[in-house]
Amino acid sequence: MLKGNLIIKNAAQLVTCSGFKAKSGSEMADLHLIEDGALIAENGRIRAVGRTADILQGVDATGFTVIDAAAKAVLPGFVDSHTHFIFGGYRAEEYAWRLRGDSYMEIMQRGGGIISTVAATRGAGLDELVASGRRRLDAMLSFGVTTVEGKSGYGLDRDTEIRQLEAMRVLSGCHPLDIVPTFLGAHALPPDYKDREEAFIDFMMATVLPVVAESGLAEFCDVFCEKNVFSIAQSRRLLLKARKLGLKLKLHADEIVPLGGAELAAELGAVSADHLLQASDRGIDDIARAGVVATLLPGTAFSLKAPYARARVMIDRGCAVALASDFNPGSCFSESIPLIFALSVLNMEIGIEEAVTAMTINGAAALDRADTIGSIDPGKQADLIVLEFPSYAFIPYHIGVSTVEKVIKRGTIVFDKTRHEERDDVC
Repeated sequence: MLKGNLIIKNAAQLVTCSGFKAKSGSEMADLHLIEDGALIAENGRIRAVGRTADILQGVDATGFTVIDAAAKAVLPGFVDSHTHFIFGGYRAEEYAWRLRGDSYMEIMQRGGGIISTVAATRGAGLDELVASGRRRLDAMLSFGVTTVEGKSGYGLDRDTEIRQLEAMRVLSGCHPLDIVPTFLGAHALPPDYKDREEAFIDFMMATVLPVVAESGLAEFCDVFCEKNVFSIAQSRRLLLKARKLGLKLKLHADEIVPLGGAELAAELGAVSADHLLQASDRGIDDIARAGVVATLLPGTAFSLKAPYARARVMIDRGCAVALASDFNPGSCFSESIPLIFALSVLNMEIGIEEAVTAMTINGAAALDRADTIGSIDPGKQADLIVLEFPSYAFIPYHIGVSTVEKVIKRGTIVFDKTRHEERDDVC
């Protein structure tokens, strides 16, 4: 068998999610489903897609791995477009604090939250960050994730921010998942800059951002635009500098209060605005008009016992909505894609079809990759998942439990629940 050469046949459902850009509004419910579907991939790219009888007629399968997907659904690999998977230490005690009623901001103000993880991450070496990151990527892979975004932001200094991004670069070279790195140096205000937010933004702009950009360690720049963190003006200043240096833009926007982060994302033409639990009607309309992907993180709302983002309103107003895990050590210590699906359809008024779109082609669009991944279309990378069941409807129906049997990356099987072989990649 040649690596990257694959035939899938007899799929009960081939859920193509066909498209090369984000789907917005009512488009999100159209999955372009093919029954008794088949596909051919060569050298890691999809060559043909259609019904089995049409696609495989006269095809010589010599040199191809062949998967008979009878009674199984086949989908694009999931794209987790918002995570913080590189960090040191854990914050289990904070979970107990939240259960007794302490708010996220109260915990941050007492030295917990992000600052607690910053201390642990500053003390972690590159090898430690790579090893823990690999374990987390393995878990994500088992849930069907084939591309993941990873943010820095647990250094709040030069060296640790760079080390986090370097850990992602190492993992990109030795793990099946594609990793999209994001610089989030303005994630919180470190204690040594207390009450000096402007000076900290100056430091990031002058000392850290140029190194990140020149070394190619990140594709995106993000900022925690929030009350008591970084203001609209401070966020705008940092992001304009990042854009000038060639980085694409993301925002943590309107998570805790309606500050206007969504409006800023639209103003700057950000690729995505994330969280949006408190986004205003104007902000929602602005990002819909600007084509900014609204990346929603229901696992975080669930963990914080906070109101969910208004997904139904966003879709009905024409937004392109993506879903992501927000895997991190504090506000959402879970990489469970099945949980994200269940929460979105049960608590956010998202249809199952819309949720599938949000985790595939729209997740890809949130990373500016909708032209190469996120759907089963000829010419795209052959990143796929095979379910244990005949329909995508089983993903949220089997609540919190993975229905993924096989994961395929660039036409090669990299995870198979039915087999227990070790992969040949070594980090």
